[in-house]
Amino acid sequence: MPRLFLSLVVLLCLTGSAFAVEPILIGGIFAESGPTAEIGTATRLVAEMTLKQINDKGGILGRPLKMIAYDTQSTPEVALRMARQLVESDGVLALIGPTSTGEGMAVKKYTEEQKIPTIMTVGGDAIVAGGKYGPFDWTFKVPQRTNTAVEKIYGYLKAHNLTKVALLTAKDPFGQDGSNALNALAQANGITIVSEENIDSKGTDFSAEAFKVVMAKPQAVVIWTIGPAAAIAAKNFSSLPGDKPLLVESHGIAGANFLKLAGENAEGVVMPATKLMVAETLPASDPQKEVIAAFVKNYTDQGLQAKFPMNTHSGYAADALTLLVEGLKKAGKAEREALRDALQNLKGVVGVSGVFNTTPQDHNGLATDSMVMVTVKGGTFVEAK
Repeated sequence: MPRLFLSLVVLLCLTGSAFAVEPILIGGIFAESGPTAEIGTATRLVAEMTLKQINDKGGILGRPLKMIAYDTQSTPEVALRMARQLVESDGVLALIGPTSTGEGMAVKKYTEEQKIPTIMTVGGDAIVAGGKYGPFDWTFKVPQRTNTAVEKIYGYLKAHNLTKVALLTAKDPFGQDGSNALNALAQANGITIVSEENIDSKGTDFSAEAFKVVMAKPQAVVIWTIGPAAAIAAKNFSSLPGDKPLLVESHGIAGANFLKLAGENAEGVVMPATKLMVAETLPASDPQKEVIAAFVKNYTDQGLQAKFPMNTHSGYAADALTLLVEGLKKAGKAEREALRDALQNLKGVVGVSGVFNTTPQDHNGLATDSMVMVTVKGGTFVEAK
């Protein structure tokens, strides 16, 4: 009898029909169509690549991770609907994504109310800013905070004695978030804002706005938008007569798409970026070097570099899953509140985008040393000196 029982156990394990380990379900919401489709699609592919690595190493807590992903169509309303689907129908433990700040704000109210740990890959700061933007008890983000990127920009400008600055900011949530930070942090960093104009991030010509800010004779112009608008603005400034101010773009721009759309007008433009953009020239002493090198190799080996040339966004999904795994390890169980508590108390987690040190007050955990200032030289990105 014992021998028969043992044989049955072996047979059932081999067929996977009885003692199969239940996966930990997570949800992914990515803009795979619409204006931010290129970023969103690449983010999903990186998430899948990273999940495979995690599961090939045995998963977490003795269980594999499984992601159910939906397309948000680059639309806040769809992003919210997909988040509800994942939580209420699919029963996921946590969410990663979405792609844009507008989508993030639409999802956040729901996930906060439902107490769902959500690690976002959006650039805007509002999702973890608190105050008038609402609580962020269950919301985290992996891209650097807007304030962090602005501090990096202002530090660079001040070091080069460029203190008279004009702003060209989008009217959307990302642009307005940047405008708020750029204005709020100027005085403390010795920067004088001499002019500001707002643009429609879906527009096709900002020549009039560019002319207006240049009339104020700034030494530098900070352009805060994402997508094609950033390249259009660079072209518009380049076509103006006379001496040109230094152009500085936001932390969401460094990538092949900007180089392609802006062409020769990209030369000399400066922007903050993750260290991924200068991976080959990082010193051996940099704590991120090994992690970034491994990511670049895997990204290339999986054929993603050929389809979606690497940009400053490329590592965000990998970092979101790294934080999720470290949170689950610290929590010791796949339970939402335990995971949230762990996620807001992580220390020294080395990711592609930086070394994360989270607190209950800081649900990002990245400092200015996680970023580098880059410039376009000869059609490629190099560290700005």
